Amino acid sequence: MTGDLNDQHALVTGAGQGIGEAIARQLLARGAKVTVLGRRPQPLQQLVDEHPGRCHMVLADIAKADEVQTAFAQAVAAQGAIHILVNNAGQALSSPFLKMDDQHWQQMLAVNLTGTMLCIQQVLPAMAQAGYGRIVNVASTAGLTGYAYVAAYCAAKHGVIGLTRSLALEFAQKGITVNAVCPGYTETEIVTTSIERVVAKTGRTPEQAMAEFVKNNPQGRLVQPQQVADAVLWLCGQGAGAVTGQAVAVAGGEVM
Repeated sequence: MTGDLNDQHALVTGAGQGIGEAIARQLLARGAKVTVLGRRPQPLQQLVDEHPGRCHMVLADIAKADEVQTAFAQAVAAQGAIHILVNNAGQALSSPFLKMDDQHWQQMLAVNLTGTMLCIQQVLPAMAQAGYGRIVNVASTAGLTGYAYVAAYCAAKHGVIGLTRSLALEFAQKGITVNAVCPGYTETEIVTTSIERVVAKTGRTPEQAMAEFVKNNPQGRLVQPQQVADAVLWLCGQGAGAVTGQAVAVAGGEVM
């Protein structure tokens, strides 16, 4: 396998399915060694089996600091220093604001924002010492605009964008870039589950529910995981060395 990421070690969180899996596959195709991180081994095992010696698996709940520290230590021990971090793991829950409880709020912040921060903390010291690093946070168009009934999720993803911009400035002279990719509604299990909830709660048909999800996308369709992965891959490469602190929307023109 050859590519411009040869011998670089990339770690991708939430890599068992959807966008995370697509990103991991792209990085492997470009020559990187990849550690895939998730909570459950089964979804990650296929990638490991397909790329023996180049793909390693670690398990952690990214919202738990001790598990994150252990997982990253295992990744470094197995494949060396981490050059690329892709924070993809996340979770989306919906609720009318007046019915949202504290547990819902805290869970959205913990998984989507605190987990991103904890993972970044594990790689920045070594990246700064080496004078090189690429960090890409998979945020959402929910980090660029607002959506009804997902206030906690939007707040967390706005926080990811703020964290991205702050760290980009703080480490701009250390050879480290920090960017965010902001997908619109993407054809993943999260969206499939959301459509099923809409159907169950409202009695709409799956087609009617889908129409609600794509109505704000000028292209009139869901984003594909591969399209998000392509944007992430570019930000991980040498050619994006002058790009930092950006929030790149992959959303068919929904937000500018």
